[in-house]
Amino acid sequence: MTATLRRVQDTGTALGTGNAETSFDELVRLHRGPLLAYATRLTGGDRYRAEDALQEVWIRAWRNLDRLVAERGSVRGWLTRVTHNVVIDQHRNRSARPTEVGIEGRPDAAAAGDRHDETLVAMTVAGALDTLGEQHRAAVVEVYLRDRTAAQAATVLGVPVGTVKSRLHYALRTLRDIMPTAGVENRALVA
Repeated sequence: MTATLRRVQDTGTALGTGNAETSFDELVRLHRGPLLAYATRLTGGDRYRAEDALQEVWIRAWRNLDRLVAERGSVRGWLTRVTHNVVIDQHRNRSARPTEVGIEGRPDAAAAGDRHDETLVAMTVAGALDTLGEQHRAAVVEVYLRDRTAAQAATVLGVPVGTVKSRLHYALRTLRDIMPTAGVENRALVA
């Protein structure tokens, strides 16, 4: 290791001689580890935010490369101060932005997209239910769409529980045959 590099590592006050790119590469190589550790501590252990902050630090260092010389003071001190300022600015920017909340009673765009899918499935299921006989359709509606037990459906329909179960069996078998051709991938109703 050369004397110049040893002096840079010990004091953080000078860059090597050479062109700007070489000087910048040397700057990054020498100070990246300690600055990343410092930024990570400042961000509460969030390495991704720390790396984002360091990207901004390196941009500022590149723009001020001519100032980062021994005659003007500690390079490490300047980089540390800039790192601190960038992390504080990031924190303030996040804090200043209002929290996004949905408006009650008004669906957002994602929910509207989901409702389109739900509507399509509901229309397909309604069409499939229309292919069933009235008694089978009534059993499916009571048990699956109105969320009743077989016993409760039997009471509502005025038939024995076994009859409801039998109608459900044959109705679901028919729906299993119809639903794939109707283009419904999610067959939760007929599972």
